Amino acid sequence: MSDATGRLERYLSDELGECHDEDLEERLAELESLDEEVDESALDRDVAVLSALANETRYRIVRLLVTADEELCVCELSPLLDVSQSAISHALSQLHDAGLVTREKKGKWRKYEPTRRAITLVSALDGTRR
Repeated sequence: MSDATGRLERYLSDELGECHDEDLEERLAELESLDEEVDESALDRDVAVLSALANETRYRIVRLLVTADEELCVCELSPLLDVSQSAISHALSQLHDAGLVTREKKGKWRKYEPTRRAITLVSALDGTRR
């Protein structure tokens, strides 16, 4: 019996008063069924998005773009961030790869705006602080 299974058995004993082998097997089957419902590819994509937001500069850029409610270029973001334009461009590239910003070349300028997903995530985070 693995340590994890042993702990689960002790937990079930505490919850049920006593734990029989069939109780443990039934609970393990329920937990395995739960694990099968998790979409691994969605999980990987979500982790990539959350990882992109886990950096202060990238998160601030997303917040600024959501708040601006218009496209912005690196030169407009630069005065608002305490990092180089190169670092801003790199952060925007990572945010684009994560699906949090779109970019469009307009003449010699590249403009960025938040995706619907970025707007929804910022809104959800705002909602948790109220």
